[in-house]
Amino acid sequence: MNHLTKRLVLSVSIVFNFVFMLLPSFALLPLEILIKNPPKAQRIIKTLEIHGEKMPDPYFWMRNRDDPKVIQYLKAENAYTTAVMKSTEGLQDKLFREMVSRIQETDQSLPERVGEYYYYDRTEKGKQYKIYCRKRNSLCNPEEIILDENLLAAGKVFFLLGSLEVSPNHCLMAYSTDTSGNEKYALQVKDLHSGKLYPDVIPETSGEIVWANDNRTLFYVKTDEANRPYKVFRHRLGENFQNDALLFKEDNEKFSARIDKTKNDAFVLIHLESNTSSEIHILDANKPEGDFRVFSPRKENLEYSLENNHDSFFIVTNENAKNFKVMEAPVKSFSKDNWKEFIPHDPAVKIDGIDAFEKFLVIFERKGGLQHFRYFSFAERKFNDIDFSESAYGCWEGENREFKADFFRFHYSSLITPESIFDFNFESGVRELKKRINVLGDYYPASFTSERIFAQAYDGTKVPVSLVHLKSLKKDGNNPLYLTAYGSYGDSNDPTFSSIRLSLLERGFIFAIAHIRGGGEMGRQWYEEGKLMHKKNTFSDFISAAEFLIEEKYTSSSRLVICGRSAGGLLMGAVLTMRPDLFGLVIAGVPFVDVINTMLDSSIPLTAGEFEEWGNPKEREAFHYMKSYSPYDNVKSQNYPPLLILAGLNDSRVQYWEPAKFAAKLRSNKTDSNPLLLKTTMGTGHFGASGRYDSLKEDAFEFAFIFKILGITK
Repeated sequence: MNHLTKRLVLSVSIVFNFVFMLLPSFALLPLEILIKNPPKAQRIIKTLEIHGEKMPDPYFWMRNRDDPKVIQYLKAENAYTTAVMKSTEGLQDKLFREMVSRIQETDQSLPERVGEYYYYDRTEKGKQYKIYCRKRNSLCNPEEIILDENLLAAGKVFFLLGSLEVSPNHCLMAYSTDTSGNEKYALQVKDLHSGKLYPDVIPETSGEIVWANDNRTLFYVKTDEANRPYKVFRHRLGENFQNDALLFKEDNEKFSARIDKTKNDAFVLIHLESNTSSEIHILDANKPEGDFRVFSPRKENLEYSLENNHDSFFIVTNENAKNFKVMEAPVKSFSKDNWKEFIPHDPAVKIDGIDAFEKFLVIFERKGGLQHFRYFSFAERKFNDIDFSESAYGCWEGENREFKADFFRFHYSSLITPESIFDFNFESGVRELKKRINVLGDYYPASFTSERIFAQAYDGTKVPVSLVHLKSLKKDGNNPLYLTAYGSYGDSNDPTFSSIRLSLLERGFIFAIAHIRGGGEMGRQWYEEGKLMHKKNTFSDFISAAEFLIEEKYTSSSRLVICGRSAGGLLMGAVLTMRPDLFGLVIAGVPFVDVINTMLDSSIPLTAGEFEEWGNPKEREAFHYMKSYSPYDNVKSQNYPPLLILAGLNDSRVQYWEPAKFAAKLRSNKTDSNPLLLKTTMGTGHFGASGRYDSLKEDAFEFAFIFKILGITK
C-alpha cells in the first residue's frame, strides 16, 4: 500500500469511526474490518413473522431517513467508495471527456409544425439542460424562447421537467417540475405573450397536464402519500387551486390515474390502470364543465386503450385476444354492443398501440421479437407496411401532434445506426431522413457488426440475444462482454445505438442485450411467462444467455460484466445469489432487492399496484415462491464477484434502503475479498443525475469501475 493510499484509507476510517461513535451499539473497527462486517443496530432489528416463519431484518434501522445517523452512514459508504475509486479519477475524467467529445453539444431538435407555430428544443455547449423554443409561421422568423430549463435548474442539485403543454390557442403554457427526484411535480402556468407567471403553484402533482379547448381550463392529477396518482382535478386560470373541483378519485390501491387528450382535441381522457386492467373516462374537450363518462367499465384481466378519428373510436383490447386486437365503435353510441372488429387477433403478432390521423391509422406491432409499423388508409380501405432492413433494431413514434398531417414521423436506431428521424409520407409511401443524431469523432459503422443469436433456456425456450462488437474481434473466450437485460412489466429492451457505449466497444468489449421472459419483445405470452409464479424464468433465461455466450467463446466468466437497473436490478441481485460463480462483475442500479419486506408494506410507493406483477406475499404460496428468489433473503455465506450498487436517496420507486441493506448483508456474509461498493446520490431519485453532463459523469464512473476490475488502464 503506497503512502497516498494509506492516507486515503486513514481519512475514510476517521469518517467511519466518527459516524459510529454516534451509534452506541456500533463497535469502532478499523475500516477494512468495518466494511466487510458492517454494524448491526441490535436495538432496531425487526423480525417479520409470516406463514409460520420468522424473518429477522438486522438492517431495518436503515429505513429511517430522518435519523441523521442513517444519513451519516450513507455518506460514510460514499466516502469509502470514493477512496476505493480514487485511483481511477484520471480515467473517469478521460472517459467523461471522451463521451462528451462524441456528442453535438450545441444542437437542435427537428422542428414540429403545430398550428401556426414550429416548436423545437435545443442545447448549448456547457449547459446541462434544454431550451424550448418556437417560431411563428416560418423557420426564418425570429426565435421565441418559451422555457429555459437551465434558468429553472440554477442552484439545484436535481431538476426534471415533467410536462410542457401549450394551450390550443398557443397563448399560454403549463409546465411541471420536480426538483428533488421524488417524482412529485409542481405545476405552473405562463403567459407566453407577457412572459409572466400566474401566481398559483400547484404542488405534488403527477406531472401530467391537459388543456381544455377553452384555453383557460386545465386538468391535472394529484398523488397520495405513497406517490400513487389517484385524484383528477379541474383548474380554471385565475382561481385559487385549493378550490379546484375534484372530478375523480381512485380508491382501489392497485389502480393509478393518468390524463390524456385525443390528437384531434375532441376528448379529454382519464386512464385508470392496474398492471392487468384498465378503464377510461371521456369528456368533450369543448365542455370542460361537463361530466366524464365511463367508456367501458373495468373488468379483471381486461385492458384497453383508445384513439378517436371523427365519428369512430378505435379500441386496442386484449379481450379474448392475448396479443390484443383493434375494435371500432361509433362516437355517438360507443357501448360494447356496438363494437365491431377492425383488426383481428393474431397469435404471432402483438399490437402495442395505434395512432389516429385524419386520413390514416398507424398500428404499432411486434412480430418475431422486432417492431413493425403499418398503416391503414381510410380512403383506400387497405393496410400497408413500413419495412426495415436490419436484423435487430428499435423504432418508436416521434412527435405527431398534428391531426391533419399527411406524414408519420418516427425514430429508428440499431446497435450500429445512430438515432435517425424519418418522415413517412402516407400518399407516396416514401420515407425521408430528416435528421440523424451526429456522432462526432472517428465513428465508422462499417467497423462494427451486429448479431441476433438465440440461447436455449433450461425448458427449451429460445431466448433472443442482440450483440454488437468490432468486426475484427475473435471469438476466443478472452473478450470482455457487457450483458444487460430488464425482463419485467412486459417492457421491451430494444437494440438501439448509444455513443456512450463506444467507450466499451472501441476497447474490445462485446455489448449484449438478453431479451428474457418477463419483457414484451416476443409478445404477451413472453411477458406472462416471466411474472408472478413464473418469475424465476426471467432469472434462468438470463443465466442461460450468459452460459451460452461463454460456451460460444464470446467471453469467459471472469470477463463477463452484467448490469441492470430497477427491476433489472432485481434481476442482477437474483442471478448474483443464484450463480455468483458465473459473473466477473455486477452493477446493480437502484435494485429492487428486498422483495418480501417491500411487498408487505403498502405505505411504500408502488407496492399495492405491484401485486399483479410479483404477487402478494400475504398469500402463502406466493410468499414461498417470492422468498425463493428475493435477493435480500437469499444472501448466504459464499464468494461473490466484485459488485457496484447504486442508490438514490430521494428514489420513490426503489427506496434507498433496499440497495443499502443488500450491500450490508452481502458484506456480512461474503467470504471473498472482492470489492463491494455502495454509492448513494444524496439529491436525486430513481433515474440518477438530471443534467446531461452530470449523467455522463455517472456513466464514466461505472465504466471506470469495470475497467479497474478487469485491469483495463487506458
